[in-house]
Amino acid sequence: MKRLKLTLILLVGIGVYNGYAQAQLTLQEALKFALANNKQLARTKMDEEMGKYKTQEVRSQALPQLNGNASYTDNLMLQKSLLPGAIFGKPDSSILVAFGVKYNATVGAELNQQIFNQAVFTGLKAAKSGEEYYRLQTEQSTETVIYNVSQLYYQLLVTQEKIISINSNIEKLTALVTATKSQFDNGLAKKIDLDRIRVNLTNNLTQRTQLQNQYATQTNNLKKVMGMPLQTAFLLPPASLKEIENKAAGVLQYDDMNLSNRTEYKLLKKQEELQQLQKKAYLAEYYPSLSLFGRYSYNGMSQQFAFQKDPSNSTSWYGAAAIGISLKIPIFDGFGRRSKVNQSNVTLRQLNKQLEDTELSLNADYENAKLMVRSNLSTIHTQKENVDLANEVFYSTQNNYKLGLAGLTDLLNAETSLTDAQNSYNEALLQYKLAELEIIKSKGGLRDLLN
Repeated sequence: MKRLKLTLILLVGIGVYNGYAQAQLTLQEALKFALANNKQLARTKMDEEMGKYKTQEVRSQALPQLNGNASYTDNLMLQKSLLPGAIFGKPDSSILVAFGVKYNATVGAELNQQIFNQAVFTGLKAAKSGEEYYRLQTEQSTETVIYNVSQLYYQLLVTQEKIISINSNIEKLTALVTATKSQFDNGLAKKIDLDRIRVNLTNNLTQRTQLQNQYATQTNNLKKVMGMPLQTAFLLPPASLKEIENKAAGVLQYDDMNLSNRTEYKLLKKQEELQQLQKKAYLAEYYPSLSLFGRYSYNGMSQQFAFQKDPSNSTSWYGAAAIGISLKIPIFDGFGRRSKVNQSNVTLRQLNKQLEDTELSLNADYENAKLMVRSNLSTIHTQKENVDLANEVFYSTQNNYKLGLAGLTDLLNAETSLTDAQNSYNEALLQYKLAELEIIKSKGGLRDLLN
C-alpha cells in the first residue's frame, strides 16, 4: 500500500498521471520512482526476506524438538513361539504359544534438546552472516538501479539537447531557403544554390527524425528500468553547463577511494566470511554431539476391536516414560570430512584472488574516471567556445551571403561546422556526466544522487 502511494505521488509530481499535462522529470524523481517500481530490485528484496526465514530455520535446530505420535494396530496373526512343555507340567513335549494381544494402541510424545552440537552452533553464525549477505545484495541491486537509471537519463538528456540544436539549425536553414527563394524569384540567385540549401535542409530534417526515434527508444529503455508504464509521458529539463561545472568542482576534490565503501567489495568479504564458517561447519563434524531426550507413551492392549467394553475381556492401559542423554561420536567416515575441508580451503584461496583482482579493478576504474572527468571538463569548455565561434562564423557568413560577399559553399560549410560543433559539445556533456557517474560509483556514493 505504501509503495502504491509513493508511485501515485511521483506520477502526480511529474505531471504525467492519467496522461495529462507533462512537467519536467528530474533525475531525483526518476531514481525514486525506479527504486519503488523496479522489478529486479523487488525480486532481490524478496531474496533478503527469504534470508531472514532461512535464519529462523537454522535457529530452530538449536531449540527443543517436540513430536507426538499415535498408533492403533490390529495384529492379524500374532507371533508364536515354541516353549518347553515342562513349564506347563508336560515334560518331553513342546507347546506353541502366541505372544501379545490382537489390538494395541499407543499415544506418546518425545522431546529432544541439543546440548552440544558444534555444527548447529556454527550454522547459526553462518545464517546470520547469510542474512547480511542478502542485505548487501539488495544494496548492490539498489545501486545498480541508480547507476542504470542515471546513465540512461544522461543519455536521454544529451539526445534531447541534440534535437534542440538540430531544430535551431533547421530554423536557420528554413529561413535561408525562404531568403534564397526570394532572391531566385527576383533573379538574384541561381536555382542550384536554392537546391543545395534545400538538400542540406532535408538532411537536417532526416537527422532530426533519426534523433527523435533514438529519443523514443532511449525513453522506453529508461521507463523499463524505472518500472514505469510505457504509455506514461514526461519531459526532461535542459542540460546546464553551469550546473555541470559546479558539480565537477566538488567531484574533483576526491583524491582517494575507500574500498570498504564499495558494495562489490563488501559482498566478496562477506562471501569469504561465509566460506570460513562453512569450513568451520565441516570441521565441527569431527566433534561429538550431545543431546537430551525424554519420552512418554500411554499404551493400551485388548483382544477386542476398538476396546469394546466386555467384563470378560477388558482393555489394559499402562504408561511408559524415559529420559536420557544421547552421545554421538564420529570415528571414521572414509575421509569425507577431510575432503570437504580441503574443498573449502581451495574456495577460500579463489576468493582471495578474486578480492585482489576486484581491488585492482576498482582502483583502476576510479583513477580512469578521474582522468575522464578532468579531460571531459576541459573538452566541455573548449567545445562551448567552439560552438560560440561557429555561431559567429555562421551568422557572419550568412550576412555576407545575403549581401553577395560570400558564396553558397562558404555558407554551407559554416552551417556544417556549426552542426559538428554543437554535436561535439553535446557529446562532451554526455561523456562528462558518465565519467562523473563513475566517480560517484567508485566512491560508493550513488545513493547521494537521490538528494
